[in-house]
Amino acid sequence: MTNRKIALIGAGSIAWGATLIRDLSDTQDLKGSTVVLMDVNQERLSLMYRLAKRYVQEVKSDIRVEHTSDRREAIRDADFVINTAMHGGHQYYEKMRSISEEYGYYRGINSVEWNMVSDYHTIWGYHQFKLALEIARDVEDWAPNAWLLQVANPVFELTTLIGRETKAKVIGLCSEAYSYKSVAKMLGLEGEVQAKMIGVNHDAWLVEFKHGGEDAYPLLDDWISKNYQRHVESYFQRSREEPLNVYLSPVAFDMYRNYGLFPVGDVVRSGTWKYHWDFGTKRRWYGEYGGFDSELGWMEYLRRHEEVTNLLVRAVDSQSPLSPLLRGGGGGEKDVVVPVIDSIANDKGEVHTVNVLNLGALQGVGDDVAVEIPAKVDAKGVHRGSYSLPKRVLNLAIRPRVQRMEVALEAFLEGGRQPLFDWLISDPRTDSVRQVEGVIDALLSIPENSELAKHFR
Repeated sequence: MTNRKIALIGAGSIAWGATLIRDLSDTQDLKGSTVVLMDVNQERLSLMYRLAKRYVQEVKSDIRVEHTSDRREAIRDADFVINTAMHGGHQYYEKMRSISEEYGYYRGINSVEWNMVSDYHTIWGYHQFKLALEIARDVEDWAPNAWLLQVANPVFELTTLIGRETKAKVIGLCSEAYSYKSVAKMLGLEGEVQAKMIGVNHDAWLVEFKHGGEDAYPLLDDWISKNYQRHVESYFQRSREEPLNVYLSPVAFDMYRNYGLFPVGDVVRSGTWKYHWDFGTKRRWYGEYGGFDSELGWMEYLRRHEEVTNLLVRAVDSQSPLSPLLRGGGGGEKDVVVPVIDSIANDKGEVHTVNVLNLGALQGVGDDVAVEIPAKVDAKGVHRGSYSLPKRVLNLAIRPRVQRMEVALEAFLEGGRQPLFDWLISDPRTDSVRQVEGVIDALLSIPENSELAKHFR
């Protein structure tokens, strides 16, 4: 039994909060812990609190649940602080994207090489960066011994920012660490599969893939030689029913051919403009909806997200049991967050894929850059190993992504118009300085961006 205080910042995200409560309730060694739900949206916070209370009673969990709209009160003396907060919500970002497209920047000015993820906002993420930094500084002041688990995107930029600018013990976490299992399932591998994913968040690669202790990459190569064409035909047939399942799309295999390692998770949603020039290009690579990050695919993602949220909201006031909804009918696999908490709180020394400042772990990447690596996690923290990537992956995928992160952090920390200009002037969609200046002026002129206009003047 532990008696840990776990603060969830951004608890109004009901679907995510429900997952956390489910996983904590299922973790025997975290029984007795207190979860403090915090959000500035009182209505959503109240809904999440009622859902959590109902669920823990239903499954007879020993987890205690509290709620508050006071962020510092939630963080005070916490052992773990989980940040899932997203400033402004999707509506704000969609407005920014729409303005960008009026000036010829398809899918927004954030959509650039190796950064094609629709909710991964960097150069215009000023408010999100500011919020995450404020939360980290609250942790410094009110819970200096706590672990800050950064879950809200952009995980790469925010983990790097917090690691550089504060003393908070930050770990970035992302569920894409499990995506290698789809490759194992495709190959029909049963039993123990070992995998190591290395890179930076949303740009990590399968550097080790073993089955029964033997290298499984030859099995993958053999499968591709025999089954790839049938797989592609089947993939496109399923793409209407499964438009967001892009992890074994033709993009994944094309990246494998080009870079020599299989891409993990959301890497397949980024890459270069080869996959993203327009909706037609996206459809040829990702299927009917054009993948997650097309105009059609992203709206479908938001629709499904809202559908799940509404289902949970309706369930709060019903008499129906919550367990079938939260467990998806089959128990489900824990998200990455609670296992990491368990490993630290109970000094288990388990290996997890985490995002932490490099500090010499990954060759060819700066020490103060957050890298995504497998590491032993225990009560003392994260124990890094020593890792390397092939030159082609490092030079053509990782370093371009790191460079974009650095520009985004410069824009946030130093302000001024120049970082925005630098971000856009080398963009292949840019055909004139006038276009660059026009889109910057338009984005900074909307009422929601009055603070940005001062910051970037």
